[in-house]
Amino acid sequence: MRLDDPWYDALASGWGELDGTGSFAPTGPPGPPDPRRGHSAADIYLEVQRSGAFQEVRRRYRRFVIPASIAFLVWYLVYVVAAITAPGLMARPVAGAVNVAMVAGLGQFLTTFLLTGAYARHARLRRDRAALELRWETQEMTRGAGL
Repeated sequence: MRLDDPWYDALASGWGELDGTGSFAPTGPPGPPDPRRGHSAADIYLEVQRSGAFQEVRRRYRRFVIPASIAFLVWYLVYVVAAITAPGLMARPVAGAVNVAMVAGLGQFLTTFLLTGAYARHARLRRDRAALELRWETQEMTRGAGL
């Protein structure tokens, strides 16, 4: 960790200042005690898992991943089945020594890279902010519970 890291918050990480007695001062915000204090980490994580915000993040994840996985699996199986059942088609030249099988095989690699980019873009635009907010909320809840 760099000391000049702008995202590093020493007080939030538990490295608070000494309170004069030689121990660390509490790092939580002053005010009334948290009503959730006393819950275990498992209770807190179950509460977050049941929340609507968490369910929405999971729903957005599944809406992208399941169709993309099925489409890629079908595309791969079509390539394998065509290689087995239609060797004449796969051996047909496209340009010089390059045949249909080579183009389709390279298409598999291209599809993998495109799908990875689409996944990263989808995560960045549709899920990352909500997931980060959930993470922050969960950390605040566990900090308030004294865990």
